[in-house]
Amino acid sequence: MIDAVGNPQSLLLLGGTSEIALATAARYAARRPLRVVLAGRPSPRLDKAAARLDRLGATVTPLPFDAADTDTHPATIEKAFADGDIDLTLVAFGLLGDQEKAWTDHAAAVELAQVNYVGAVSVGVLLADALKRQGHGTLVALSSAAAERPRRSNFCYGSTKAGLDSFYTGLTEALRPSGIKVCVIRPGFVHTKMTAGMKPAPLSVTPEQVAEVIMDAVAQNREQAWAPSPLRYIMSALRHVPRPIFRRLPI
Repeated sequence: MIDAVGNPQSLLLLGGTSEIALATAARYAARRPLRVVLAGRPSPRLDKAAARLDRLGATVTPLPFDAADTDTHPATIEKAFADGDIDLTLVAFGLLGDQEKAWTDHAAAVELAQVNYVGAVSVGVLLADALKRQGHGTLVALSSAAAERPRRSNFCYGSTKAGLDSFYTGLTEALRPSGIKVCVIRPGFVHTKMTAGMKPAPLSVTPEQVAEVIMDAVAQNREQAWAPSPLRYIMSALRHVPRPIFRRLPI
């Protein structure tokens, strides 16, 4: 169970090599003994992530997981819960991709949608059922500020995150009667390997800063949070800017 100050005893990371997910797990592991199910594609990166958490004192169980292979998701989620209840699940997988290729190359566009949206919905349905059966738990989904309004620079990625965001926001309401908590996190530009070489946007953050936002949201039972928090007000304003003006903005 998650304790009175928001610390879980068990954590499922779907997207086990995500820098945000690992930063979150590392901070929780520093606070109390933690069991981590680390779900991702078998790779040296996943092995390295497991070793990092093991050094911090966490009990780590690697679990093969492919976000794009939805046929395997039911068995994967079943295995994730096989060793006991999961207090906190973090849906942290995703692709950014080449945004110009994404709208001109059919395979690239389908892969982006399959991982970021279809995969996220697939595990969301399964996690909702698993958490309801165990009777408690919190589900955190990593969305993006890009979900708020389509932009020429990243509309393919943003559209997939908009779908994810809408699904998990709705899941928040659907699970409310059962007592299961759902939280949607909307980071802006995050300094990770995925964004290496890109020009940072204003109010950019690190994975560690996003991890702090996640942990605070879980502790406070928030249903959504922005990273950083002032981004909420900026995106709220941008949502209402007329399109002829919006398309001229350097974003």
